[in-house]
Amino acid sequence: MVQIAFLGLGVMGYPMAGHLMAKGHGVTVYNRTIAKADAWILQHGGAKALTPADAATGADFVMACVGNDDDLRSLCQGADGAFAGMLPGAVFVDHTTVSAQVTRELSALAATKGIGFVDAPVSGGQAGAENGALSIMCGGAEADYARAEPVMAAYARICRRLGESGAGQLAKMMNQICIAGLMQGLSEALAFGEKAGLDGAAVVEVISQGAAGSWQMANRHKTMLADKFDFGFAVDWMRKDLGICLKTADAIGASLPVTALVDQFYKDVQLMGGGRNDTSSLIRRLRK
Repeated sequence: MVQIAFLGLGVMGYPMAGHLMAKGHGVTVYNRTIAKADAWILQHGGAKALTPADAATGADFVMACVGNDDDLRSLCQGADGAFAGMLPGAVFVDHTTVSAQVTRELSALAATKGIGFVDAPVSGGQAGAENGALSIMCGGAEADYARAEPVMAAYARICRRLGESGAGQLAKMMNQICIAGLMQGLSEALAFGEKAGLDGAAVVEVISQGAAGSWQMANRHKTMLADKFDFGFAVDWMRKDLGICLKTADAIGASLPVTALVDQFYKDVQLMGGGRNDTSSLIRRLRK
């Protein structure tokens, strides 16, 4: 058993912290909305803290799952930030999807304090978090990863170190680039089938067993056909992630024409009032 601070109890962090508690670790949680931390403790036990620094005090590992670059910086830095409470030798594990730039910035700052830092964004959505079946893409020093990997195993289906600091975030960008293109293709196919008068579910049953099959098709086609999107990974967050992808692509000289196009399609969905809908709601703009 190790002592863990978990910072951020959103749709992903809440169940991830629960898995750590279920594995017998000592868990202290922090969330900006105190009521969410209270609800977590009522369900799982453990303890809560009122600042990231207090949560991190005495922790062997500090896990974070928040919103964006600015959220992560404020969580780590300052008198109330997690780094202020961490002792040398502790490891900070960031599950947030952020830029590789902020990852390297905070990793360097952590190193000056003798703190390990692993960037470890996740894929698998809310269901993956709840079922303890996330894919975790990691960057950082080999020694820090080796210490953190058994802890992350509480909610991982697969966990891999892919390089030095920032490598995990770059891999997550690849993940989001793939999802954007796949989701647009699936949306077009299902909308095409509707216009053609075909039974979409029946067609998917056939084509999902061939080369067209994907996780998105298997897990999202039924809700897409039913026009239900009040769940899953929100369009607003996807646009945040794709913005990171496009900015990074410009910096390294990579070309992402399809990703840039799908990002604008997601903007259309936002303008339709669907910012909080699941990313599969791309099909809605094709039904107008």
